[in-house]
Amino acid sequence: MTEQSLLNEKMARVEELVRAVEMAADPALRAQALELVQTLMEFHGAALERMMDITAETGAAGQTIFDDFAADELVGSLLLLYGLHPLPVETRVRQALERVRPALNLHEGGVELVAVDGGIVRLRLQGNCDGCPSSALTLKTTIEEAVYAAAPEIGAVEVEDSPAEKKPNGFVRLGRSKPAYRDCELAAA
Repeated sequence: MTEQSLLNEKMARVEELVRAVEMAADPALRAQALELVQTLMEFHGAALERMMDITAETGAAGQTIFDDFAADELVGSLLLLYGLHPLPVETRVRQALERVRPALNLHEGGVELVAVDGGIVRLRLQGNCDGCPSSALTLKTTIEEAVYAAAPEIGAVEVEDSPAEKKPNGFVRLGRSKPAYRDCELAAA
């Protein structure tokens, strides 16, 4: 089993456990369990933030370490969870779009970042997939998954077709449910 598969399995288990706690019959026990998780997250978040501060104090060497943190999938995910990722949302979205460009190019398509505003990422598709609506849907799904993986804190991804291909209904809102750990944070707050 790969390291990423093991991590995905563990995260799925965490989400499963959080859901079980949220559904516990005893409201006092449920509140205590959620408070425990929230307190642990606050403690870990404070420690991670201090580690980031110490790293920043080293100057240029610290910036290199931040770059390494941002590039590492596991570390980057942890920093995202605690709101400490060293790269701004727009940069992470741009990087995610660069990673999916080869797949888009295979379908003679592209994507342009229009804006990141108020928790909404607005994108414009370029090119076309005439006669293959399932490919267009697959590409939109691929783009959405890449953007949410890079910036899970965003609330929505809106995708529009290029002006030459614009359909009368304009934006298509792509929905997404929040991960269980975000629900846990909200419920415990």
